[in-house]
Amino acid sequence: MSSSSSIPTDSTTSKTAVRVRDVTKTFGTGDGRTVALKGVDFETREGELHLVVGPSGCGKTTLLSVVAGTLDWDAGEIDVLGTRLNGMKKGAVTAFRGRHIGFIFQQFNLIPTLTCVENVSVPLLLNGVHRRQAESTAAELLQRVGLGDKGRKHPTELSGGQQQRVAIARALSHEPRLIICDEPTSALDRDTGHHIMDLLSTAARAPGRCVIIVTHDPRTYGYADRITEMEDGRVRQVLDGDALRHYVAQHA
Repeated sequence: MSSSSSIPTDSTTSKTAVRVRDVTKTFGTGDGRTVALKGVDFETREGELHLVVGPSGCGKTTLLSVVAGTLDWDAGEIDVLGTRLNGMKKGAVTAFRGRHIGFIFQQFNLIPTLTCVENVSVPLLLNGVHRRQAESTAAELLQRVGLGDKGRKHPTELSGGQQQRVAIARALSHEPRLIICDEPTSALDRDTGHHIMDLLSTAARAPGRCVIIVTHDPRTYGYADRITEMEDGRVRQVLDGDALRHYVAQHA
């Protein structure tokens, strides 16, 4: 697969956006106990599009959930955008997430009773932006993702690829520095998937921003600046440079 992204020449000196150190996470107790993360170390930098790959159940989504502060963890340290999440109260984590993190989900998670403009406006309204300004910004973002004529449509009136572009516009609306994506292309056709990845690659290049994507979709690998491969709750390897190019060629 050809890709429009390239590995930044200054990636070794870019500012760290997310740093995870020796993080563990367990679900359940007794015979039902499952260790989802087993002393995971993970790091990504500003300006990166960073993929997290591996088999189902290996801990990918759990890792992103603890980074986003939507899931508690048992031990270890997590720093996101220069803020230590350890010890923060839930309300403070929620406020931090609302200001600085955008989410893109495999199933879009759009609100069916709202128009596309209203869906994209939601993060802005939650951050205190006046409705008129929020909807104006939302309309501009829909224009940027090629849906300027769909603002008054409802999600059910759109194709899957169009809904995913609305979800991207919503994730970008409050200008988050960290964008977290869970399987954003797996349900999309080849051309739509490439268009979505082009949008995310562009978003990752904005000053002070990075994008982390959990994926099973090898069509996305060529867009990555780095790939972290997980297995059985641990990081198996981190790939960049020549190793990344070889990995992408193997999965093309």
